Amino acid sequence: MFVFMTRFISLALALQAVAAKDGFQYRSRHRAHGNSTVLQARKSWTLADKYQGQSFLDEWDFFLSLSTQFTTYNSPTHGMVRYQSKENAQSKNLAFVQDDGTFVMAVDSTTQLNVGDYRDSVRISSKKSYTQGLFIADIYSMPHGCSVWPAWWTVGPNWPNGGEIDVLEGVHNQAKNQYTLHTSTGCTIDTSVDVSGTLGNKQCAVGGSDNSGCAFIDPDITSYGNAFNLLAGGVFAHEWTDEGIKVWHFPRTSIPADITSGSPDPDSWPTPAAFFSSSSCDMASHFYDHVLTFDITLCGDWAGATYSGAGCPGSCAERVADPSNFKYAKFNVNYVAVYQ
Repeated sequence: MFVFMTRFISLALALQAVAAKDGFQYRSRHRAHGNSTVLQARKSWTLADKYQGQSFLDEWDFFLSLSTQFTTYNSPTHGMVRYQSKENAQSKNLAFVQDDGTFVMAVDSTTQLNVGDYRDSVRISSKKSYTQGLFIADIYSMPHGCSVWPAWWTVGPNWPNGGEIDVLEGVHNQAKNQYTLHTSTGCTIDTSVDVSGTLGNKQCAVGGSDNSGCAFIDPDITSYGNAFNLLAGGVFAHEWTDEGIKVWHFPRTSIPADITSGSPDPDSWPTPAAFFSSSSCDMASHFYDHVLTFDITLCGDWAGATYSGAGCPGSCAERVADPSNFKYAKFNVNYVAVYQ
């Protein structure tokens, strides 16, 4: 498997990052929490951390599902998975680095289970936390299929108080990616913002039985699932400043040259797919100390509840029992870069 296809990129994208706004910068209103990195929102960004290959194994924590004879602790979203320790994930070939440097994390696709049993999977989070920044994830391929619920996201402490930013997320064989925020009370979407995505739910705060959050839907079918994988994936970028949170998706064939060169300039990029503006959600009080996270769950609160309506066969539990259904339930990640 090759990691990077030939890129067809307009030179203009690399030349637009100049001129009128030179020297402008302002500080985040949010103070440091613990070991988080508090960043300045600027017109130019400098690389702070880059996670690639072995660093996903060395510098990220593996979320572990614990079980006893009487109690099973599984995914926080009640999925039918057993998240594995680093050692178990490696020994079961569910987390490894390929010869080309790609990091792979996967759902078990070899073990036949009884209906109702939980399948081995992986969830990892960065040891380091961040408050604000520019985050770029280059993903070669992503999980998809009935019962499968993958996500690339960031989350703060004491959920939902520290906030959650879902950059890549969906279930089953949905056509397009969904960008979602989950917060404590006081956040909604400003519908006057300029975005290419379609507005979903406006209410970001979770409460009671409603944890859906606020969302935009990407207009591009290559932003999720099999269509994403057929192009050798692409890049998801989100910029988090006092102004708000903006999110972009770039297919492999149209990644901006400034991202490829390591000098990203969001001001030169097209209209974002999603923009959660601070005009209707105070960033400092609702988002802080985020760890970066990849996970693959099965069924659960979202995929389980929508299984039949998605046109998937049988029941979600029956789907989980058959390992042949999870051949494509894996992330292949080229890198995650954090800029400040």
